[in-house]
Amino acid sequence: MSTVLRQRPAALTLTPSAEGRIAHLMAQAPEGAIGVKLSTPRRGCSGLAYSVDYVSSASPLDEKVPTPGGDLYVDGASLLYLIGSKMDWVEDDFSAGFVFANPNAKGSCGCGESFTV
Repeated sequence: MSTVLRQRPAALTLTPSAEGRIAHLMAQAPEGAIGVKLSTPRRGCSGLAYSVDYVSSASPLDEKVPTPGGDLYVDGASLLYLIGSKMDWVEDDFSAGFVFANPNAKGSCGCGESFTV
């Protein structure tokens, strides 16, 4: 009897717009940056916030999500809060930023800057 291994689904999915923004960020990344990292530090009214920063080294616990323009690393400690999420980049006349559709979020603050699970 042979065991068939299924490929594990990605921790989160990115829209083409989010992938394009990562490519833009990596095109102007500081020297030594290997990608950008998504984490969920404790911050804001509801407890957790989304943070995207350049990263120069990856932790063995980080989830690497390859994109055409550069790698996105998902913080290992944040994975449980982000599994199944969709990451988008949205621009309008007044603001621009990454937007997350997170099925794990049970609530968020009024300004949308933080969430709770």
